[in-house]
Amino acid sequence: MIITPLQPEHIGEVRQLMQLGEPYISARTLSDYWLYATLFSTTCPVAVDEENTLAGAVIAFRSQDEPADVYVQDVMVHPHYRRRNIARTLLGAVRSRAAGWGCTRLYLTSEPENRAAHSSWIALGFENLEGDREIDGVSVTNDFKGPGRDRAVYALSLE
Repeated sequence: MIITPLQPEHIGEVRQLMQLGEPYISARTLSDYWLYATLFSTTCPVAVDEENTLAGAVIAFRSQDEPADVYVQDVMVHPHYRRRNIARTLLGAVRSRAAGWGCTRLYLTSEPENRAAHSSWIALGFENLEGDREIDGVSVTNDFKGPGRDRAVYALSLE
């Protein structure tokens, strides 16, 4: 498996991959993925197999307002490639890049009912941050992404 920064030639495949994550992941527009490949490629790694097939992708960004933070927007591994540590490897690439910049935290959110994501984030070393309430053992922050958009928030310290 080759881990490489997102490039324009990956855009169509990345969008198709992200569509497999619905309803928890919303595929963005081709224009958005062009932006990620052009301006944020070092925090948007993709995993490509030996036949040049896209196996997984992470979309992440360094915060301009809080430069010590890197927000992980999407993590997706194709179903045929799961259970091969691809998500861990992709997030490791983001973590290394963030640490190189002196960042101190990766963070991400997920819908409170997405139990598979919760289990994955905990297994990958993220901590479910204390929120406003708890749903089935998951701490949830009310309105984190706007009115009515409650999220479970997870952080991974880089210190």
